[in-house]
Amino acid sequence: MILDNLQPALLWKHFENICAIPHPSKHEEKIVEYVKNFGQSLGLETTVDETGNVRIVKPATTGFESKKTVALQAHLDMVPQKNSAIKHDFTKDPLKLRIEEGHVKATNTTLGADNGIGVASILALLESKEVKHGEIVAVFTVDEETGMTGAFNLKPGFINADILINTDSEDENELIVGCAGGIDFSAHFEKKTAPAPAGQIAYTIFIKGLKGGHSGIDINLGRGNANVLLARLLAKVVKKFEAKIASFDGGNMRNAIPREAHALVTVNADLATDFLVFVKRFFKAYEIELKGLDEGLNISCKLSKVPENILEPNFAYEMLKSVTCCPNGVIRMEPMLENIVQTSTNLSIVETDEKEIRIHCLLRSSSETGKADLVAAMRGLFTMFGAKVSSYGSYPGWKPSVNSGITKIFKDVYPMVLSHAPEIKVIHAGLECGIIGNSHPGLDMISFGPTIRHPHSPDEMVSIESVLNYWKVLLAVLENIPGTGVNPPV
Repeated sequence: MILDNLQPALLWKHFENICAIPHPSKHEEKIVEYVKNFGQSLGLETTVDETGNVRIVKPATTGFESKKTVALQAHLDMVPQKNSAIKHDFTKDPLKLRIEEGHVKATNTTLGADNGIGVASILALLESKEVKHGEIVAVFTVDEETGMTGAFNLKPGFINADILINTDSEDENELIVGCAGGIDFSAHFEKKTAPAPAGQIAYTIFIKGLKGGHSGIDINLGRGNANVLLARLLAKVVKKFEAKIASFDGGNMRNAIPREAHALVTVNADLATDFLVFVKRFFKAYEIELKGLDEGLNISCKLSKVPENILEPNFAYEMLKSVTCCPNGVIRMEPMLENIVQTSTNLSIVETDEKEIRIHCLLRSSSETGKADLVAAMRGLFTMFGAKVSSYGSYPGWKPSVNSGITKIFKDVYPMVLSHAPEIKVIHAGLECGIIGNSHPGLDMISFGPTIRHPHSPDEMVSIESVLNYWKVLLAVLENIPGTGVNPPV
């Protein structure tokens, strides 16, 4: 086993097992079975609900029976992103792990440390006979990354606890006490096509090499969005060379900044040389634009077979204008919090099939009115260009509570364990806490985790040292949970 020599050993054992089990969003059956069988093998009360969420209850250790009950929560699914040059089926293939410069990584794919480390830590706690704790309710939800379906379908009473510790945060020095809500938005264009004109030559334009990343955590970093960049380029070549567009596809996850996109275009054969020179010039302009922000960009043109049909030119241009006009990135910062995004959009997916061109965006905001206003603006924009629009999957934010009982316990424990105070933060990414709080009011909630960098991209990595620190803090917190009816001192 690759991770055998890492500490804590139980945690890394479970994480390596998890990485060997395919578990992308919507395909969590095998990981659900693994967790269920594990709970049952320990003789613990184990329940799987209709949605696939798993609950495992571990009784308190001797002498800790009067402690408040703590729910430890993680999601079972992972974001399936890979480098385009490699073949990897996330529904069938295990991840290829490696250790590099103090981090665990996967080769050419996402690692799934988001939220696999959280899952592994909870399984390790359930297995451990040395950790001291009150009653633990372990809760593993499904489909967090593509709609939070598991959290939405938690029945009231499924989490019978006083405190909930969510393990889905990504910096060991931070305690998360609030987060943004979100909503999905889609625009559908009914395809209008025409026969490809005679005398054309076809190219597939590829945009690759961008960093991508988490559309909540990384949205303020100014990284390139492959869909936006390609739409801008296509609009230019349509206008300058009367290029014809046959297809446009980019991105594949609603909550990942798209790293790659491609389009099949045709131009008059006698303009081909000028067309290629122009694309190269545009590439250089993009490089300057992204300097210091996202420097791996690559734009290439591959000679391709001329398609039988292209998008009707006026339709294609209107569709491209809608994409270039679509808001993308930070819309507004939090007025009362320093350096925190309040509202944003991610133009996450553009896809072409036989009948439609579909555009998908994930809108986030910690303001419900801000979220509603952004949806209205998006509806107005895309309907103006002739698209049918829909918004769906709205989930609430998590209202900050910086002085809660569990927050105070963490703030006391951190200096004792790690010799420094934690930073209390509200984040722009979505967490399940807001949804869980709606179905289970009264839970005292917090989120924390180890240091994970570049989640939702093939560059994802988790700091080995931070995992051990996270584990030490978690164990100390469980030991310092007060008794039922007792609150920590203010």
